Amino acid sequence: MSDNVVHLHKHTPTPAAEDRPTLAVVEAAPAPAVPLWVRSGRAARTAVTHERTKAAARAVVRHNMYLVGGARIVARRAWDGRTASRYERMLRAAEAAGNYEVAAEWEERGQRFREARHRRRMDLLRAPAAMAKGAVVGTGVGMGTLVGLGVVLACATKDVTDVVTPLMAVVEFIRLLITIVAIVWGPLVTLGPILALLGLWTVGRHQQAAPNWALPTGARSSEGEPITPSIVVKALRDLGVPALRNAIKEMGDAGASMLSPIVIAGCGVEVDVTLPSGVSTIEVQNRRRKLAENLSRHEHEVFITIPEAARTVRLWVADSGALDEPIGPSPLVTDETMTADYKKGRAPWGQDLRGDAAALSLFQRHLLVTGLSNQGKTASLRALALWAALDRTVEFRIADLKGVGDWAMFDGLATVLIQGPADENVIEATEMVEGLVVEMNRRIEARRRDPKAVFAPLIGIVDEAQVAFMCPVKDEENRPYGGSKATSRYFMAVRKVHNQGRAVDVILWEGTQDPTDQNLPKLVREGAHTRASLALGTESQARMALGDKAVDGGAAPHLLRQGLDKGTLVVASDGIEIPKGQSSLTVRTHYIDDDQAEAIINRAKALRDGVTTHVIDRGEERDPLADIATVLGDSSRVLTQDVLKRLAALDADVYGGWSFLDLKRVLGGTGAEPYKSDGRMVVGRDRVQRALTQRDEDDSASAAG
Repeated sequence: MSDNVVHLHKHTPTPAAEDRPTLAVVEAAPAPAVPLWVRSGRAARTAVTHERTKAAARAVVRHNMYLVGGARIVARRAWDGRTASRYERMLRAAEAAGNYEVAAEWEERGQRFREARHRRRMDLLRAPAAMAKGAVVGTGVGMGTLVGLGVVLACATKDVTDVVTPLMAVVEFIRLLITIVAIVWGPLVTLGPILALLGLWTVGRHQQAAPNWALPTGARSSEGEPITPSIVVKALRDLGVPALRNAIKEMGDAGASMLSPIVIAGCGVEVDVTLPSGVSTIEVQNRRRKLAENLSRHEHEVFITIPEAARTVRLWVADSGALDEPIGPSPLVTDETMTADYKKGRAPWGQDLRGDAAALSLFQRHLLVTGLSNQGKTASLRALALWAALDRTVEFRIADLKGVGDWAMFDGLATVLIQGPADENVIEATEMVEGLVVEMNRRIEARRRDPKAVFAPLIGIVDEAQVAFMCPVKDEENRPYGGSKATSRYFMAVRKVHNQGRAVDVILWEGTQDPTDQNLPKLVREGAHTRASLALGTESQARMALGDKAVDGGAAPHLLRQGLDKGTLVVASDGIEIPKGQSSLTVRTHYIDDDQAEAIINRAKALRDGVTTHVIDRGEERDPLADIATVLGDSSRVLTQDVLKRLAALDADVYGGWSFLDLKRVLGGTGAEPYKSDGRMVVGRDRVQRALTQRDEDDSASAAG
């Protein structure tokens, strides 16, 4: 019986246990043996997939390709040396690049090469006759010389046989040479091909003529090749667009006529490609990664935009690895004498891909900066505010809904500074933006009375604005602070500022993360004149951030590398210089750290008379009318500016950010409104006292009723 059969053993019952049931013991069967062919297959698969096996396979391919590539390189060099192909190739490249003077020079060189080659060939045709004639003459002269030498030798030795001694010496020398050649010829015939193959292998190894995957890890080159017309045409031909490939094959100039001159543009090169009929620009845009790989670049190193010319794409190709290098410090840091002009100046924001300075005009432009978290959004937004702070006329009201101190240096410069992500901070930010609306309306009313009225710039900044839009809290009237409906207080305040604020220099800047319809409503994002986006996750988000026109024109913040392209953003604005025909500009912004920002703000404070920052505290209740009466003291009337200063001295936290508008709001309808005295606005003590008395009487009557 085999080992796999289960054995049942009956135990013989003892006399004392005759009535007991019979017990059976079952032995456990051993595990089935694995067939030999299965074990062999597993071993073979392990051997094939082992790293040593892969390394050996790569080595075999690598060294064979060194030999093949070396033969190809030597053949190409020999062909270039014997023909005018090198001159033709350089001539076509110069013509494609638009360097016609260089093209003419290469054409002249090629013509001289052909003339010299023709002379050599004619000399070769005449060579046999000349050699035969020379051989006959030389042989005769040589024989005569040897015989004459022999005669002289015979006369000297008195031996007639010495006449042929020189001739026999020459014969012996020739026989010795033949013997030496006979001995060496065999090894040379054997070793010659080996040495030739070794030479070809050496050439291939030196030129790394093997697939990149087969090269040793240390020898795999990550550097991109220089961008030449032939490389660009080949990259387009291999892009996978049949109409484009066929059109290039049919072109007499091998596609060179499609290209504009290749020009150096910053840390890369730029070229316009006019596509043949039947090929659309979107077909090239959708193959950006393949085009980059065909150009020996990474995807983020190739940018495709659409200029004004029909059927044309503009390629900007970075030098390999250049975009990973920093761009240097901001002029705000290096130039301590720099000041700003909000109306006529431009903020130094960074550099474009061409290496040119990218400066943004802030004058009467609402701003939106968006992107994924931790990509440099706050730093990019803050850099603009730091420049604007150097204009002493600009007032800031800032709500930082992240609350980690990114804007803390503006304490003492901004008139309002809110910091924190809590619902209470959102309420404060909403009231701040509503305050912008109130100031905007006041300025509009003043402009109606005096069309020539000029106002100081007022910039409101809300960083992490998505926190405000997503806030679920409602006020006493059941109106939500967040959301995107007409009942939303924050949304409606932003819309009002967007609609009319720029006309009276009331401007709103917003920074937000990960734009969606929920945390960045359509009407809000389209109300910004300058829209900038750092790295995003999807094309749909890019369209939300920059608009369809910019994305259709080549803007691609969704193709920026998250974490690696920090501070690089795509800008769509008429406030920045964008090359003609493009709809956006990619900018690498300067990074200004907290210490540098603090130093810049200190310079900005030195330009001002002093600003008291109003840090909002919603938990404290004060009676503004009673406080006004207190600060008036015994004076019959006090200038409104002095009233505001006294209120700020009484309680800086509550009244530090007050303006004439706040004073007018409190006194409005009480009969104690500010009035003119000697041409200046004042507040009358008696009027305020009567207003207080009347209010107390009204309160008493209400309580009695």
